[in-house]
Amino acid sequence: MTTSQQFLVRAAARNNAEWCAVMCRAHGVAGEFGGEAWAAAGRAPVYYPDAVTLEPGADPDALVARVDTGSPGASVKDSFADLDLTGAGFRVLFEARWIHRPAGAAAPVRVPGPTDLAWDVVRDPDALRAWARAWDGGAGNADLWRDELLADPETFVISGRSGDGRVVAGAVATRGAHVVGVSNVFGRDGGPDAAWPGLLHLLGRLFPALPVVGYESGDDLEAAVRHGFEPAGPLRVWLHGG
Repeated sequence: MTTSQQFLVRAAARNNAEWCAVMCRAHGVAGEFGGEAWAAAGRAPVYYPDAVTLEPGADPDALVARVDTGSPGASVKDSFADLDLTGAGFRVLFEARWIHRPAGAAAPVRVPGPTDLAWDVVRDPDALRAWARAWDGGAGNADLWRDELLADPETFVISGRSGDGRVVAGAVATRGAHVVGVSNVFGRDGGPDAAWPGLLHLLGRLFPALPVVGYESGDDLEAAVRHGFEPAGPLRVWLHGG
């Protein structure tokens, strides 16, 4: 990786840890930032790790000591894919790549049609619940999204609505000191390709001076690349137990 990419990966890892900390606080779970990693004081909500490394070469023993491995579901986001946690009973759950897009980069052209949605930031609990139901798609985890998220000044839940007012696409943006992180990108019809054009237009208006970062894998990574993102360094998520 270039020096610029290394900086962006570190910034993306920090930004993602800050978002994980926000989600944990919304569920009443405290967390603490250290020099090498952020870690939750208890079990993080579903889909969220109990620790995120902030620098390459983190001490694996010290990291695992900060994670509650005594109850099922402990997980670690290895932001630089440079740890081996198998000796502590972890296995690799999935691998992905960090992605980034320069500040001020032109957003993809919005073609009128099904993807020409009305994009805005969610402002109230009713709108958040509608967003959560669309994001969840009936999987049973819509209650992950708590009203407390709306009070965080650096968190922006973003919805894309169709002409009849239904939430059919969305994402979460987390503003950091050097980047804005985007996560939870979804499109009910057409997948992330239906979300990225309008989403990037809105992000460009909200955060014109900040590069956009995140992480994706598989088809979602290919979709992000189609919309102007560049892959950067690898990451892994480790899960404790079977």
